[in-house]
Amino acid sequence: MKSRERILKRLHERRGAALPMPELDFSVLTEGRNWSNAEKLDRFQETIESVHGEVHRAPADQWLDTLVAILKARNARNLLTPRRHSLGKTIRESGRSDLPTLLSYDQPIEAWQPALFNDVDAAITSTRGAIAETGSLILWPGPDEPRLMSLAPPIHIALLEADCIFATFPEALTAQGWGSAMPTNALLVSGPSKTADIEQTLAYGVHGPKELIVIVVGASAA
Repeated sequence: MKSRERILKRLHERRGAALPMPELDFSVLTEGRNWSNAEKLDRFQETIESVHGEVHRAPADQWLDTLVAILKARNARNLLTPRRHSLGKTIRESGRSDLPTLLSYDQPIEAWQPALFNDVDAAITSTRGAIAETGSLILWPGPDEPRLMSLAPPIHIALLEADCIFATFPEALTAQGWGSAMPTNALLVSGPSKTADIEQTLAYGVHGPKELIVIVVGASAA
């Protein structure tokens, strides 16, 4: 019997004999990180700002004011919003005249790719939460909030609930039940785009958003 045949025979004999999953123990990754909600928010802000991210804290009834101020400061001509998510609906139904032109991701990318990459000034997305330890946002892109919303426009604004900040990634996995409801596409965003391809010098905003701005809803202004 040739080597190839022996290998295939062994694989065939083992087919269906699934090995048991090892016991998962994340305690070594979470030990010493029993931070309070205030400490998690502070650590998240400190970490993401260290890589040129920007954080604004806003009470639950004032985040729209914060959004308007951010857009005005950057002279944004328009804002790309989700079409069906409550975030987009809240913005569109607010009736505010001080918002820029509101756009929706309501057609296939092939139909408006040039406009998305060249004419959209800012986009706002929801988040699934954040990780304090690494200063990362958790995004689950989908048809209503495609991945390109956080990658193509030069300004990415993310809305984060203050009570959805986890100490570590394993804590987020457990609390949100990723094991039984794993998304087809998950993003961990830790600041604006950056690269060190050119002479190993770190540069920001080269391959994606030049600015990442996080509005933390339900937090006291700081």
